[in-house]
Amino acid sequence: MAFSFFSPKRHVRTDGVFTKCRNCDGMVRIKDIEENLDVCPSCDFHFPIGSQRRIEITMDEGSWNELFTDIYPTDPLNFNAKKSYADRLKRCQQDTGIADAVITGCGKIGSKNAAVAVTDFRFMMGSMGSVVGEKIALLAEHAVANNLPLVIFSGSGGGARMDEGVISLMQMAKTSAALSKVHKAGLLYVSIITDPTYGGVSASFATLGDVIIAEPRARMGFTGPRVIQQTMKVDLPPGFQEAEFNRDHGQVDRIVHRRDIPSTLVQLFEFFRPRRIYGK
Repeated sequence: MAFSFFSPKRHVRTDGVFTKCRNCDGMVRIKDIEENLDVCPSCDFHFPIGSQRRIEITMDEGSWNELFTDIYPTDPLNFNAKKSYADRLKRCQQDTGIADAVITGCGKIGSKNAAVAVTDFRFMMGSMGSVVGEKIALLAEHAVANNLPLVIFSGSGGGARMDEGVISLMQMAKTSAALSKVHKAGLLYVSIITDPTYGGVSASFATLGDVIIAEPRARMGFTGPRVIQQTMKVDLPPGFQEAEFNRDHGQVDRIVHRRDIPSTLVQLFEFFRPRRIYGK
């Protein structure tokens, strides 16, 4: 059979093998991304990652001890939209394997003890409900009681969770008050901004760190640029709300590559507090 340029081409399935980088549009092997800490090996784009993965690549192996695992969300308003809040909670719990949009615990980072919280965008966009606020407040109190530095990774694009109404809104004040105890105790609080960090989270604990660091190009703001443009009728500058823009305008202290976050935290622990407090 003669070769023809017009012969149908066979399609190669790439499901589960390759993915498209949303920054450089290149096709990249998923395995290569995972081996590179979920960072594109071609353009260094930092893919958003879940809370369990964050703990895995940040904490010393075998040191993680999760706390407050017995706290679960409820449906105080019997809230219903297209789907009921109770059904959405159940679906998110099944899909992510976590009870709500944050995991909290203690462990070692570079052999240094720390209290750590990680919000998870996969669970209702990481929105802050009563459980998120309660667990962060309890972790802050645990850090004070045990003389530990506090680290919170913020990746919440959902802001306050409207399904819980004012109960959700009060978590902004609750977490801020808990963090004031950390400050009064003379302990270090490091806030790490990951993509995306918006709404009530950015207006409370995410921006209250003694040191605020961010992953490259991580977006942070109270509301998204599209809403701002539509409301204010203005053209926004390039890179608006990205980590580099926020750093240049004093909202972020330093931008740190994902692979360097553990070592950077160790440096901060050493620099800001004496070794006898945090342990070896």
